[in-house]
Parts: sequence; structure tokens; C-alpha cells
Amino acid sequence: MKAKHTEFARGLPSAASSASIFFFCGPDEAGASAAAAKIIAALPDAGERIEMSGGDLRRDPALLGDEARSSSLFGDTRHIYVRASGDEAHDALKALIDTSDAGAGDAAPIFIVATAATDKSRTAKLLEKRKDALVAMFYPPDLMSVAASVRAMADGAGLRLGGDLAERVARAAGLDVRLAQSEIDKLALYMDAGPQTPKTASVEDYAEIGAATEEDGFGPVVNAVMGGDLAKLPNELRRMKELGLNPVGLTLALERRAAQLAMIGAKLGKRGSIDNLGRGEKAQLGIFWKEEREIRQQLGNWQGVVGRGSKERKLDRLIPRLVALHRNLLANSQTAELLLAQDLTQIARFAAKR
Repeated sequence: MKAKHTEFARGLPSAASSASIFFFCGPDEAGASAAAAKIIAALPDAGERIEMSGGDLRRDPALLGDEARSSSLFGDTRHIYVRASGDEAHDALKALIDTSDAGAGDAAPIFIVATAATDKSRTAKLLEKRKDALVAMFYPPDLMSVAASVRAMADGAGLRLGGDLAERVARAAGLDVRLAQSEIDKLALYMDAGPQTPKTASVEDYAEIGAATEEDGFGPVVNAVMGGDLAKLPNELRRMKELGLNPVGLTLALERRAAQLAMIGAKLGKRGSIDNLGRGEKAQLGIFWKEEREIRQQLGNWQGVVGRGSKERKLDRLIPRLVALHRNLLANSQTAELLLAQDLTQIARFAAKR
């Protein structure tokens, strides 16, 4: 079955209740991740979360079925969460489906967030006609749609947003619904608001706790790191500390750029060029004139293979690295700035290698 990404802004698609395999793809990795989190939260008993990477499944396609049909240590339920790139999970899913159809038994719910994949990919084609699977493609969000999501988040948290505050939060979060949810949670805590004790928040209230906007903070750091600009990086790291930029928010901005480069690379193929894209195609891929030069350069840095004789591209290593960094920052909030600075330096050095 297939669903439109807009259905998730209103709630959950009706097909979600009957599916056990979820394949969320497209250039908006944040939206895909948020949709997966929404469905997991709605499960009667989500149980233990088992995280896997697309690289793990590509190396061992049988691993997915083994984990999905295993019991947790204490006999509780579980669900499988996979972060993949492109069609990395295809063979593992096909093996799982073949064994399920042959009577291998029930499997835990499986959620796959696949950057650089589309609803026309091999994996999507494998799943889209099955009644036990749901495929959705998430496009780059626009300000109005994210602002609408922010208002829905605020309603759930007991906040009434005055004026253009929803749009302000959406901009500050770089149109990332995960970071926007974090901002709403902070604002509700600051206002001592809740579903039973709703409060009205003003622009001035948000200014007290709000994140710096991406234009003011994240963008230059992202471009220095992804562009391998080792000369600019020390100043950007210093500015990051001075502005007090949110380490997790910055990591999410890097994840979005990595996912965008992967999607552009998949669209162009081996010999394609950004020059061959029409204005509409560029807009769909998030390539706007303001950053087109930086994106061109970064695509050149990250499209190369890891080493001579290798078929693994640098982006294949970057995306799992950023996911691991994100998880590490959440687990070590006290030392997040130091951990982030170290990883950003290593990623920039890797980007600079030709």
C-alpha cells in the first residue's frame, strides 16, 4: 500500500493500522523519521527497539528476519528500526517476505527510513502492492506545512501560539519537524503549559528559549564541514560555541544536507550534471540559487569512492556516521559540544580528501 506524506500531518493513514512493514523514503529524512516515530508511538505495545543500518542488512540479508522473529531478552515485544540509503534493505526485505510467505511465522514491525530512495525504487516496488506494507515518499517541506505541524504540536502540548509564532518556530528549526517538536517541548516547559492547563505563548516568550535560526547559525557550519573547508572550520566551531548552537539541531542540519546530496546523486546518476536539471527539478531537490554553488562543491567532495579499487562511496560512510553522532549526543548531553567539535573536524578532513 502507498500513502501520501501529507496524510501524516493530519494524523495516521488508515492503512497504517494493518501494516507491519513501513518503508519511508524521499529527500525529507526528517519528515520520514517523524512519521515513523508517530506510528511507533501509536503501537499498542512497541516494546524493545532494535536499531540496524542499511549497511548491516546489505552485508547479511538474513539478519533482518532473524532479528524480527527473535524474542527480546525478557520475552517482551520489539520493533525493528532501520536507517538505510537507497535500496540497501531490498534483499533483506525480500528474504523476510519470502520466508514469511512460506510460513516462517510472525515478525516484529519493521520501520525503514531510506535516504536517497524514492517510491519508484526497487524496495518500494517490492512492497507497494502488499497489504502488510506501507510505502510513503516525503518531499522537502515548505514553511506553511511545517508551521501547520507546529500548530498541531502546540495544541497537543497545551500551547496557543499567537501571531506568526508557528512560522517563527518552523524557520528556527530549519523546517525540521523533529527540532520543531523539541522547541515546542521547551516552550511548553517554560510556560508551564499542558493539555489541562493551556497557555498562550507570545513571540517574546519564544525569544527567551528559542534556537538560533539556521541562517544565523547552522548554515555556515554545515557548508564548512561538508565542503571540507579546513581553513574556515576553526572560526565556525568558535562561532558555534559563542552562539550556543544546539548540537543536536546542528547534527540534524548535517543529516539533512547528507540526505539531500545522496538524493541529488541518485537523480543525476554517474554522468549527470546539476546543469541538466530544470528549475522545477532543482526546487524538488532543494537546490536553490542561494546555496547552489556550495551544493555543487559538496556533491563533488562526497560523490567520490572511499579508496582506490573500492565501490563504497564516501556518502555511504557519512550517513551512518551522522546517525551514530546524533545518538551519541543525546546520550552524552554534558559533553555534547566537545564530541560534536571532534566529529565535525574529522568529517571535514574526510570531505577534503580527493
